[in-house]
This record gives sequence, structure tokens and C-alpha cells, in this order.
Amino acid sequence: MHEFIRKIFGGKRPASKTITFDAIPAWLDEREKNARTVLLSDTAEPTRSISNAAAQIQLIVNSIDGAQQDPELHPKLKSIAKNSLPLFVKAMNASLSKELPEDPEEFYTAAVECVKGCLNSSRGQGRYLQVVFPEEMKSIKQGIDAMGREINIITGFLAKYQREMQDMASVRSRYAAVVDLKADLNRSTDKDRRISLRISEITSRIEAIGTEEEVLAGDERQAAVAIKNNELATRAQARDEAARAYSALSMTASHVFRKAEKIATRQHHSPEIAVINHAMELLSSHDIPDDTQLADILAAACPIAEKMVISGDIVLKNKEERAIFSNVPQFCTTIRETCHDLITREEVYRNTERAIATDPLLMKIGSLGREKAQLKSQLEKERSAKGEMEDWRAKTQESIPVLTEELRKKIESMDEDVQIQINNQMPS
Repeated sequence: MHEFIRKIFGGKRPASKTITFDAIPAWLDEREKNARTVLLSDTAEPTRSISNAAAQIQLIVNSIDGAQQDPELHPKLKSIAKNSLPLFVKAMNASLSKELPEDPEEFYTAAVECVKGCLNSSRGQGRYLQVVFPEEMKSIKQGIDAMGREINIITGFLAKYQREMQDMASVRSRYAAVVDLKADLNRSTDKDRRISLRISEITSRIEAIGTEEEVLAGDERQAAVAIKNNELATRAQARDEAARAYSALSMTASHVFRKAEKIATRQHHSPEIAVINHAMELLSSHDIPDDTQLADILAAACPIAEKMVISGDIVLKNKEERAIFSNVPQFCTTIRETCHDLITREEVYRNTERAIATDPLLMKIGSLGREKAQLKSQLEKERSAKGEMEDWRAKTQESIPVLTEELRKKIESMDEDVQIQINNQMPS
């Protein structure tokens, strides 16, 4: 009746213990210490029994080790003992001589190995000794069985202990994850402020540059700059026209010289080949050749090609080619003058370009433009970093309460008399 009433109304339970989040490591340390104490207490008697059984088996093995010297032993039995006993004793000693550690888990492992070794020895060479030493082998088997039963008892205690240790390891892991996330969240607050400050500074500087550019756009020196730019455009056009004129002459001559080079190669005229190749290199070069050098090499190469034209080895295909070789001296003079004109116009263009590049107003405008471009690129990176940071913070702020709730449930499932007080307030 008393038990029935107790089940209905419930017996008096111990008061729940409330621990804070920060006290969880200390609670785990205490629980681990208690679990270890319980394990040592639970396994004390079985380990003592196993050690005693092993010692007893060792005594029996030692006692039969010298039995083969018994003069009253039947010759046939003596032969069996002589063949099997040394091997059996050696194997048993190998298993029994290993010291059993004090630590329960290490003791368990060593005891299991000891029992396996003894069992294998008994089933091996030991089976031949059962006729010779029936009582001793029976006692050894009983000792091995006793050790096995005690090992089974320890198995249950160890399983319970290891489950509890795994639970506590899980709690420690969850606790560490929450602590790390909170620490990262706190650090991210400062990092986010620094990013915001850099964005503000960069934005302010870009705005300041815009103001400076507006002021420079109204500078009275802009008129002079515009004149220089127009002058540069005019000189670029004149240079390009001279380049087209020189290119037309050089390309036409190079085409004829390529024909001449092939003919000279077939005829094995090495000196003529060298002269023609030199002329083609100057005419096809990306750099403008020296006009005097060009005139000298053309004066040597044109007569070679002209001779091939006269002999009919080279057939001129168009009026441009015919114009060159109808008056070679005039061509040499014209291309030299065109080359010189191109060199002059290129130099004038470069001088005008350098004058503009070194203009203080344009240098200032260019410097501001480059700085603004760099700042805009940096601003984009900072904004992207801020966006990623905000996304991470939002996800982390959502995950911390979930992890802490998992932690609370895990702890309270381990000990129903413990309640966890957790403050999930996040940093701003």
C-alpha cells in the first residue's frame, strides 16, 4: 500500500541544482571525477578476484612444472609430460607473467589478453596433460572460468563508464563550440566597426576628390590644356599620314625584294642575298629606320632587283611596283624623304605629348583620377567584406541559441536534477 501511494503522489525528490553556463566545465570535471571514483569502486572486487585467480593459476603451473621428475609416474604418462609440459608451462608463463595495471581500463585489456592466452594454452598443449594432471588442469580451467566471469562483470561497469564519458565529451564539444562562436561574434563586432569606419573614410575621400575635380574643371588653365590637346590631335594626324605614305612605299619595295631574294638564292648569289635581306629587315621593322642608313642600303639593293626586272626574272605586277623601278633614284630619294618626314613628325608628336603629360593641371587631374579609381575598387571590396560579415553574424546569432538548447538538453538528459541557466544575449 505504501509503495502504491508513493507511486501516485510521488516520493520526495532532491532539489534541482541550477548551474550557469560558465560553470559547465567545473560541473563536467566534478562529474568525471565521480564517475572515475564509482568505476574504481565497482571494479575493485572483480579486479582483486582476477588477480588472485591469476596468482592461483600461476602456483598450479609452477607445481606441475617439476612433476615430470616424479619417479612413480607411468612411463607413457611421463613421455606425454615430457613432450607437452614444457610447451604448456612456457605458454602459460608468457600469459601470466605480464603485470596487470592498476587503471581499470588498462587492467581490463590486460586481463582479457591473459585469459585468452591461458585458454589457448589449455586447449592446445594443455589437453594432452589432462590425463597426466587431471586435478591440476581442472583447477586451471576453473581459475580461467573465474577470471572470465569477473571480466564480464567489469565489462558492464566499463561500458557504463565509457557511455558517460562519451556523453561528457559530447557536452564539452558543444560547450566549446558555443564559446568559440560567442568569442568569434564578439571579435566580429570590432571587425565590423573597423570595416564601417574604412568605408566611411573612403567614401569621404571620394567625395572630396569629386569636389576637387569640379574645381579643376573650372580652372582657367583648362583653355590652354584644350589647345594643347587639339595640337596633339593635329600632330597625331600628320604623323599617321606620314606613316601611311612610308608604309605604302616600304611594303611595295619589300614585295619586290622578296622575289629578288628567292631568285638570288636559286642562283647562289650570297652577297646579293645578304644585301637584299638587310633591305627587307629595315623596310619591315616596327621601328622607324635611320633615313641615311635606309638610303645607303636601298642604293645597294635596288640595282640588284632592277637588274632582275630588266632581265625578266622579276615581273612587276602593278603600277606601284612599276613606278619604283621605272625611276629607282627617284624612289630612293622619295622614300628617304618620307622616312625623314615620319621621324620628324613622330618626334614633334612625342614632344607635344610630353608637354601635356607634364602639365601641372593635367598631372593633378590624372593623379586624382587614379586615386579615385583605386578608392572605388577598395570601397567595393570593403562593402563586399561587410556584407559577408553581416551574413555570417546573422547566421551565427541564429545558431548559438540552437546549440545552447542542444547543450541544455544533453546535460539535463544526463542528470535530471540539474538545470542549466544560459544567457543567450548576443553582442550588438
